[in-house]
Amino acid sequence: MNFAIVALHIPDGFLSLRVSILCWLIAIPVLAIAIARTNDGLGERQVPLMGVMAAFIFAAQMLNFPVAGGTSGHLVGAALAAILLGPWPAMIIMTAVIAVQALLFQDGGLLAMGANLLNMGIVGVAIGYGISRIASHGSQRVRLVAAGGAAWLSIVAGAIATAVELWLSGTVRLEIVMPAMAGVHALIGLGEALITVGALTLVSATRPDLLKRGGEARGAGRGWTFIAGLLSLTAILLAPAASIDPDGLSRVAEDLGFAEAAVSRYAPFSGYDVPGLSWGAWGRVAAGVLGVAAAVSLVIVATQTRRRKS
Repeated sequence: MNFAIVALHIPDGFLSLRVSILCWLIAIPVLAIAIARTNDGLGERQVPLMGVMAAFIFAAQMLNFPVAGGTSGHLVGAALAAILLGPWPAMIIMTAVIAVQALLFQDGGLLAMGANLLNMGIVGVAIGYGISRIASHGSQRVRLVAAGGAAWLSIVAGAIATAVELWLSGTVRLEIVMPAMAGVHALIGLGEALITVGALTLVSATRPDLLKRGGEARGAGRGWTFIAGLLSLTAILLAPAASIDPDGLSRVAEDLGFAEAAVSRYAPFSGYDVPGLSWGAWGRVAAGVLGVAAAVSLVIVATQTRRRKS
């Protein structure tokens, strides 16, 4: 059985070199601050929680869900990570996921990685954390509603940022791409909001301490690690059944006529499959397991500075 895999993130070729470099110049110092702040403030027992969150987000992003009109969407998870762990650890988690996707699976370009990090790993995290803090003193229902709104807005804001980057690159006119990107991602954001609220409801029922402000959570815990690991494995096993319709950006690129600008390159597991093995659906499952392991490893590497200091 063959699976048509669509790119989830901006590929190389959509953005100009100037815009790609500009995004890197913005993303690099912010991520450097995120690593430094995380290494200074994160407790030893919270490191496994970062790894668990990276595993879940990577696995969940493999599950494209149908939206409308032959378009699909997928969880980004930036708001969820920010609400549970705070902005700086969440940026590291998103960076690990996005880097693994680009380097191993050709899911997003290498030059365009700075833009993907900026749109999802920085803007999405900042919005998710900011709105959750505003509602942090409200009731549980208020906090959940705010989390859903933050998740939805993080998707729409990332889409708007992408539209601006495409316009600055001369790829497509702003008055054309802006409503197209914002419109389709407003629908995709509804799925993001539902998944985020569902995940936070589960966390509230099993580990309410993870929702405390100020980094008060003590760590993942064996029980929560097992649950999150089981959810990640379930997502990987369900990945072959994910929607094969193009995601929001791919749909807009096809409709507006710049899809052919995407540049292909070599990646070890392009298309989320293991080359040389006729495993069908199991090839994508194996690729998902490898991707989860790589994302968790990057998170651990990013936290080694604090561990050495300790």
